[in-house]
Amino acid sequence: MRKSYRILYQGGTGEITEKKSRFIANLKPVESEEEALAFIEETRKRYWDARHNCYAWIIGRGGEEKRLSDDGEPSQTAGKPMMDVLEGEKLVNLCAVVTRYFGGTLLGTGGLVRAYSKAVQEGLKNCTVLTAEPAVKLSVTTDYNGIGKIQYLLGQREITTLGTEYTDRVELTALVPDEALDKLQADITEVTGGRAGLLLSGEVYYGIFNKEVILFQDKKGRL
Repeated sequence: MRKSYRILYQGGTGEITEKKSRFIANLKPVESEEEALAFIEETRKRYWDARHNCYAWIIGRGGEEKRLSDDGEPSQTAGKPMMDVLEGEKLVNLCAVVTRYFGGTLLGTGGLVRAYSKAVQEGLKNCTVLTAEPAVKLSVTTDYNGIGKIQYLLGQREITTLGTEYTDRVELTALVPDEALDKLQADITEVTGGRAGLLLSGEVYYGIFNKEVILFQDKKGRL
């Protein structure tokens, strides 16, 4: 059974100050180790005069790849608390880099853990997070007598229509969440007296942003 997952649709930046030390968090969607490393290097160049650029990334719909770095901070005080925040939010396919400008006062291990955690949390406030839900594309072919009943069913259940073609018959493509598929197919068959043709045309993941449907595609072109 496919599961939903949470991603950054748009990255963001946040900053906090602790005892005159600045912690600047930058977060970006990434889908490969190469993208994550490029983002880390880009951030290091931008903040070339900073003492630390610590990072954490999670890649894969199931969070299969994870890596973190304290970048010179005491062990377990930067990368791990950053990772803990990302995992706590159940986010995948993203990289977080927190840049620290030392303010002259030592924070201690507890203070560092809190500061790096808080910086990532602040950065996430300025990101757009979406949940990618599993769905299928369902092609429905019917006559002109049946299309109104089908459109009514879809509207009742808030199911998105991706496209409609009108010829001697009507072919409609709907985006149907996995858990709604069996019931919808049965109901379409019932209201059309079995005269509608039903064809699954692909599995996808989708999210809603500003009331618009977004279909997600990975770097290999798979939805």
